[in-house]
Amino acid sequence: MASVPVVVVAGLHARARGEVVRALLSGVSHSAAVHHDLRGGRVARVVLDAWGVRGRADVPLAHGCVPCTVRDDAPRALLGLAHAASLLVLEIWGALETRPIVEEIARTPGLRPAAVLTAVDASALPHDIACDERLGDRPPAAVDDDDRYVAEVLARQIEYASGLVLVPADDPDDTALAARVLDHLGAGLPVTALPELTAATPAGRVDPAALAAQVHPATVRLPCDRDSGDVVTVVWRRLRPLHPVRFHDAIEDVAGAAVRSRGRMWLASRPGTLLAWDCVAGLLAIEDRGPWLAARPTAWAAASPARRAATALDWRPGLGDRTQLIAFTGGGIDRAALFGLLDRCLLTDEEMLAGATAWESYADPFAAVLD
Repeated sequence: MASVPVVVVAGLHARARGEVVRALLSGVSHSAAVHHDLRGGRVARVVLDAWGVRGRADVPLAHGCVPCTVRDDAPRALLGLAHAASLLVLEIWGALETRPIVEEIARTPGLRPAAVLTAVDASALPHDIACDERLGDRPPAAVDDDDRYVAEVLARQIEYASGLVLVPADDPDDTALAARVLDHLGAGLPVTALPELTAATPAGRVDPAALAAQVHPATVRLPCDRDSGDVVTVVWRRLRPLHPVRFHDAIEDVAGAAVRSRGRMWLASRPGTLLAWDCVAGLLAIEDRGPWLAARPTAWAAASPARRAATALDWRPGLGDRTQLIAFTGGGIDRAALFGLLDRCLLTDEEMLAGATAWESYADPFAAVLD
C-alpha cells in the first residue's frame, strides 16, 4: 500500500492551529484530520474533515500518561482513515512534545510524515516568547502540574519544525513584528503567512533524523548574524575554552542579554565534554551532551552524517571540534558589551600555555549541576 502523506500541525496557540488545519482540509479533497482534545483530564480523539467533526471517541489512558496515549493513538487513528484519504492532518494539542509523535508516525507503515508545521499566532508570539509564565498556570493545560515555561516550549516548537505558519493579528504592525521574530528564531525555516498557505498534497517526506539534528547542540541550526531593527541576532564564536569560575560569575548577565540564546560551548575544566547552552526568557539550562568527537575519535564512525559534517566544519588542529558557538536573539542587544563580557571569560594567553592538565585542576562551580 502506498503511504499517505501526513502533515503534523503543532504549536501552543490553539486559534492558529485550528486556522491552519481548516486551511489544509478545505484546500485538499479527500483529506481528514485527527485532533486529541485533552480538556477535563480525559483524552478524546476527534476526527474532522472540511465540513466539520466526523467523529469523537474517548481514548483510554496508557500507563496514566497523556503524552504516551497521544503518541500511541495518533498513528492508529491516522491509519484508520488512510484508505480513503489523499492527505491526513494531525493537530497536536498545545504543549505536547512534537518529536516523539513524528518519529512514531515515521515508523508506521502506510504513513509518511510530509511536513511538520508550527502554527503561530502573531498577536501572542511577542508576549509568549518573553514571558515567565508556567504552562500549568495557563488553562487549558494538558497536565495541571506542568511546570515547564510557556516561552521554553514555544521556542522549541518553533525550532523543531520543517516550516512555520504565521496567523495574522488584527493589527498589521503586530503581524510584521511577529514575522521578524520568526525570521530570526526559525533560523532559515520557511515562514508562510496563513493566507498564502498552499494546501496542495505534499509530495516530499520529512526526515525525523534531520529534524532532530537541527535542534541537537552538536548540529544545531542557528540563526545568522543580522539586524532587523527591533529584532537582532548576534553569533558569538570563539576557539578558546571558558574559565569555569569567571564564566559562572558572568552567567546571569549572559543569560539576561537576549530573549533567546542557544548553542554549544566548552569549559576548560571539562575539555572532553560538549555542553549545550539553552536559554529563553532568562530561563537557562546548561547540559552535558556527551563528548566532543575530538575527545573520542572512535565515535566518529558511529556519528550521524550531520554530526560528521558539523564536526568537519568546526575542526581545528589541536582543538578538534571544540568551539564556542552561541546565537543570541532579542531586541537592542549590545554586541560590544555582550562579546566583551564573554571574551573576558575565555582563558588568557598565560592560562592557555599552562595546558589541559592545569585547566582540569580549576575549581568548577558547575560540578553541582553537571555531575
